[in-house]
Amino acid sequence: MSAYPQIRSFGDTGFSVEFGEGIDRGINAMVMALHAALTDTRPAGLVETIPSFRALLVQYDPLVTSRADLESHVRGLLGGLKPQQRAGRLWRLPVCYADEFAPDLAEVAERCKVTPQKVIEIHTGGRYFVYMLGFMPGLAYMGGLEAALHLPRRSSPRTKVPQGSVAIAESMTTIYPWESPGGWHLLGRTPLKLFDAVRDEPILLAAGDEVTYFAVSTDDYAAMLRQVEDGSFDSASLRVKP
Repeated sequence: MSAYPQIRSFGDTGFSVEFGEGIDRGINAMVMALHAALTDTRPAGLVETIPSFRALLVQYDPLVTSRADLESHVRGLLGGLKPQQRAGRLWRLPVCYADEFAPDLAEVAERCKVTPQKVIEIHTGGRYFVYMLGFMPGLAYMGGLEAALHLPRRSSPRTKVPQGSVAIAESMTTIYPWESPGGWHLLGRTPLKLFDAVRDEPILLAAGDEVTYFAVSTDDYAAMLRQVEDGSFDSASLRVKP
């Protein structure tokens, strides 16, 4: 008999509903199913639900409802819950793998016993699932990286990773939406803004979306960057599936 789902306390106005261990599409599908069920039923006092790889954080207003009442509602939903793969969008995002943007490409190739070009081929050949967003606005944790490129995070994180850096670590890939510290391996850079406060949808990717990458030259990168910066680039043009 499975030990999941489990409900654990999360501060004095929230609790976490856990569905399993690890990064797994089936577990995440249950997280998204409860997320959708609570969105649909919207019980009184519910403030928000936040999905992650394997759990859903439920936050509530204690002046409107109690932990006991809301937990009872959640347990009622769990009984009939079916896995739900959210019908997300499919994106095709540009990446420039030039040396100036890819400080870890050669090392990744050496440690994975392939050529740098093979690393690019594997990275652009994948289709990545956005499990969740976190760490900073717009940063998507995308699973599905081929096992041939699995590496632990860098033993010595960088204090500054440039905005737009495309990186890998363990079984995931991501894009840094801002300059920040980071310990992932940097393979390239995209000219896109993963977060733009003036855009109709400030955050480009959402949980449930899928992403593929395609390689661009430094000239193409520079041209796209100019369009992004002057506001003329239409990010919707990168959606393969709306």
